[in-house]
Amino acid sequence: MLARREFLKITGAATGTIILDPLHASSYPSGTTANYFTIHPFIEQNPDAVFIMRTDVNVKTNSTAVNQAGLMFGRSVFQLTDDAQTGIPLDHFFPIKPNLTSWTWDAPQNVDFEKVMGVVSDANFLEGVIESMKDLGINAEQISLLDANGSENYDRAGYGDMGNRSGVEIQLGAKNPQLQWVDVPEGVWFNRIPYLWPINTPNSWLLNIAKLKAHGMGLTLCAKNLQGSIASPYVAHCSSWGASMGIDPNHIQAHAFDVIAENYNRHKYAEIPRWGVAGSDFTGGLGMETWVTRCLDNNSVLKPGLNVIEGIYGRDGNGFYHGPHDGIAHDFMTNIIIFGKNAFYVDIIGNWLGGHEPGNFGLFHIAKERGFINTFNPEEIPLYEWNGNGEATLSELKSFERTELLTYYLSKPGEDQWHLCNEPYDYTASVLTGFSTSKPESSILQQNYPNPFNPSTSIRFVLPESGNTRLEIINSNGKIVDIIADGFYQKGTHLAVWRNHNLPSGTYFYRLRFNSWNEVKKMVLRK
Repeated sequence: MLARREFLKITGAATGTIILDPLHASSYPSGTTANYFTIHPFIEQNPDAVFIMRTDVNVKTNSTAVNQAGLMFGRSVFQLTDDAQTGIPLDHFFPIKPNLTSWTWDAPQNVDFEKVMGVVSDANFLEGVIESMKDLGINAEQISLLDANGSENYDRAGYGDMGNRSGVEIQLGAKNPQLQWVDVPEGVWFNRIPYLWPINTPNSWLLNIAKLKAHGMGLTLCAKNLQGSIASPYVAHCSSWGASMGIDPNHIQAHAFDVIAENYNRHKYAEIPRWGVAGSDFTGGLGMETWVTRCLDNNSVLKPGLNVIEGIYGRDGNGFYHGPHDGIAHDFMTNIIIFGKNAFYVDIIGNWLGGHEPGNFGLFHIAKERGFINTFNPEEIPLYEWNGNGEATLSELKSFERTELLTYYLSKPGEDQWHLCNEPYDYTASVLTGFSTSKPESSILQQNYPNPFNPSTSIRFVLPESGNTRLEIINSNGKIVDIIADGFYQKGTHLAVWRNHNLPSGTYFYRLRFNSWNEVKKMVLRK
């Protein structure tokens, strides 16, 4: 039997096909008390993995379809548990941080909202996600949507109407908000950060929902989206090097500007791509180093329970109104939702899907240097396709379609203003040996979960190599009553689901046959 830490190293790097069961409250046997909120255990146990759920929305204005996509996503990911060690008490606060950046400064007055929809996380998607959380017994009063920017989205983007329908609190561009002050012990710029309450409080669980869109920082995804959880003026991470942002000097690390400048020169010498572009604002390398520093300081103390990129439709351009189509940005139907525990791994996959090579972005180089990630090579991140009906497949990047979202990130001399950062990048010199790519040395059959169960349970197994595999369900008389996996399976981690509605309560066995090897474990069906 592997220790949990050893098992996570294996599952985080494995490859193959898996079946996942949503395991909602109905999956718990009668008499079980499930008083805690959690995310699917496979996601929780694979914090370095990224998951992609495809959606099927015909046009971005189809509010019903977008809402249903959010509902399906939430119902497949969120669930209840009776494990007090891993679950979140149902009486906690559940703040949600959507991307609700201000855009009216860049758009014509009274512009048709349909032309700027891709600037913000879709309110209908958020409503579906919220309803899935309420299904589990979380009260609307415990859920809040917060952003230090974007007050215009309350009406124009439909957030006010959505809040009225769902009953949740929506706080946008708050002038005098209640704050949660947090120290930043490993900060380079920040010494202290004020978060919009109840974000980063001990009794809260944060859901980070970014938007798939281009921006001056490349693609502004999960790591940057958390910027808006900080009160003004501390939220202004995009301020130039040398700008104090108007915050209390005691909340800035000593000699911060000098340290940032020293780091910039070191990173420029190390040839971080595009870092040589001149400029102390975010259009130049020194300005980008400054923004990255503030962004990483924030991410060092703010740890969402789940990071999500709402990509039902993605947007190119400057992140607001202007872009490459006769001066205007454009929304593209991309029909994907990208999510995972680690914001940076999620963003690396998001950048790749947006047509960019992640190695060309300094954010990921410096995130690796500061220990947030062990690689920024998208090929090394375990990637699963997630199905809202309870199935998922460990997949290759090339199995997903890329959508080119042009940006104006650190334009090089002679380069078009709107461009892709898709130059080939050699990752071989940038991969840390500590990044887990270990594989099991023998076939491992794990105990089913939950156990006892009714009506479904999940069974995890890890194959040391590809081969013929069969997973049988056997009753107490030794008769095979079901076969839930049968065929040629790839080397790596798999998770099969046994759903049963007809067989009686009792003890059952499951047997894994792999090549010439087999193993048996016991489970209990309780109705």
